[in-house]
Amino acid sequence: MRTTMLLLSAAILAAPAVVKAADIAPVLAPQPLPDDPDKWTFSISPYFWAAGITGDTGVFGLPEVHVDESFGDILSDIDFGFMAAGDARYDRFSIVTDIIYARITTDSATPRGIFADEVDLKTETFTAMIGAGYSVIDEPQGRLDVIGGVKIWYTETTISFSGGPLGGVSGTDDATWVDAMAGVRGMYSITPSIYFTGWGLIGAGGADLDWDVMAAIGYKWNDTISAVAGYRALGVNYSDDTLTNDIVEHGPILGVVFHF
Repeated sequence: MRTTMLLLSAAILAAPAVVKAADIAPVLAPQPLPDDPDKWTFSISPYFWAAGITGDTGVFGLPEVHVDESFGDILSDIDFGFMAAGDARYDRFSIVTDIIYARITTDSATPRGIFADEVDLKTETFTAMIGAGYSVIDEPQGRLDVIGGVKIWYTETTISFSGGPLGGVSGTDDATWVDAMAGVRGMYSITPSIYFTGWGLIGAGGADLDWDVMAAIGYKWNDTISAVAGYRALGVNYSDDTLTNDIVEHGPILGVVFHF
């Protein structure tokens, strides 16, 4: 049973670790681009987060298990992932959004094979955030925004047994919750092309605690394309009658930002 729980735990956490993001993406960090206050400007960013996971998790009402997985442990089980974020700005006001989807499948032989020969597990995870910001500092060399919004989480885990007395038996456990988030994001230009950027967010709602921090360095190739590389960590503590998700995800993050 412990082997099965570890498999369940790794699968339910793997998707958000690789793509979730939950929540915030590199495009959310203000970019060193001369905005025209009389018109809207937009940014869109594909990104990649090589995150590992530590924490405690449980599904199907089973006892919690501790998980400590590196990104390399998770990568081999990913079937599909989609990550995209957007930013719209007018003068000091901004709208930010981030949408992530991932599907993971994995399998393992059961201990001793008494009740089943193999257990297969599929996890689908979707997260989305939408928020608004206002620049309390807006200078040519730097910017500081206060932001607030909501983050939606959805996860579904399906376990199926093959072979043995439990062959053909399957079950699904899912959860949906919404958290309110608030915090700051900022940017400071070192040179016309190189800049520091980062954010810090904290919230709660469906989860007891939800937080996200990032620090990175960016490079502006031209007025259309920027690149960001840094380190990000986030944590969430959610539980209901059948599912527990008290984890921290952390690792390097890379993004390319297109401005128009």
